[in-house]
Amino acid sequence: MPTRWKFALLYFSEGAPIGFLWWGLPTLLRQDDVAVERIAALTATLALPWTLKFLWAPLVDACRSSRWGFKHWAGAAQLGMGACLLPLIWIDPATHFGVWFGLLLTHAVCAATQDVAIDALAINAVESTERGSLNAAMQIGMLGGRSLFGGGAIVLVGWGGWPVLFGALLTAIWLSLLVLWRGVEEPPKAEGESRRFWTTLRAGFSRRTTWLGLGFALIAGAGFETVGALAGPLLVDHAASSGTVATFFAFPVVIAMAIGGWVGGRWSDRGPRPVRAGIALVALTLAVLLVALAAKSGASVPLLITTLVVVYLTIGAFTAISYALFMDLTDPALGATQFSTFMAATNGCEVWAVAAGGLLVGRLGYGPGFSLMALAGLLGLAVLWALTRKARTA
Repeated sequence: MPTRWKFALLYFSEGAPIGFLWWGLPTLLRQDDVAVERIAALTATLALPWTLKFLWAPLVDACRSSRWGFKHWAGAAQLGMGACLLPLIWIDPATHFGVWFGLLLTHAVCAATQDVAIDALAINAVESTERGSLNAAMQIGMLGGRSLFGGGAIVLVGWGGWPVLFGALLTAIWLSLLVLWRGVEEPPKAEGESRRFWTTLRAGFSRRTTWLGLGFALIAGAGFETVGALAGPLLVDHAASSGTVATFFAFPVVIAMAIGGWVGGRWSDRGPRPVRAGIALVALTLAVLLVALAAKSGASVPLLITTLVVVYLTIGAFTAISYALFMDLTDPALGATQFSTFMAATNGCEVWAVAAGGLLVGRLGYGPGFSLMALAGLLGLAVLWALTRKARTA
């Protein structure tokens, strides 16, 4: 099996808990009569480990030896993820919500740590010329996990209750251990790498390219993050039924992002990554502007869905290309720390863009609000231009 598909299977085990915690769990808890306020507090808290994982990512790089590597970090995290889920099979969430909260938060910390270790493993295990294809395959795996254990979680609980759901989730997580141990080799560790870690860390974050990458991560996604957060409300406000909205997110969104990621990722391996990222950003901006135009003109629901599918196609391509770019900018010796920081910056982009986009849409409407946020994202082209110049003069 090609290496990229092994990592796709590992990313499936990353996407599964995210889909469960962020998509499926809130619905299931509400069906068990858990108060909305408690569900909202739980969901918001469970998102924090993925935002803050860069704070403990240096441990994954620094505490690495010939006997304990990235695979050990990922494997230990996966065992911890499963261990936190096992007791939930027998514990009722409505009467023991505090226990659920603690176990799920620990599960989320383990899952975020798994992400850190697998990303570091991928950066060190795959040549730079294959990172676009790698990220394309990993996005497909991640989306599959999110879809199956997001909407699928609701179906599984309907069939057999919480034991069936947690049994399936445990199987997905722990089966990936076989792929991890038998399918992926631990990259060699340079002599004295641990002793030089803090020196390497200071050098990595003193490079201009690191800060340019962080700037790109914080800016470029402004348009699509806004559309992604408000696509559901947009369709509802244009009289789409709840069934239509649910079907849209369950199938067209996932399929479009998977196709876009596969095509865009492989395409980015065939030329300068910053240039390809710039082209993808322009395409993404045009797609968001198309949705803005459709919303402004009062388009029908089918036409809105068509334009949104185009946006999600370009989101898939842009995500695969930009993640490959972040891998290119990451020092392999800082595979966990530096890449996790880039990912934290993309989360930061989501926070400010959704907040700003929501205010603009509330005051100006969907068309102008989406348009302004898309144009704000185009500022990322200046960062890419600076990266291109830096590469030419290096």
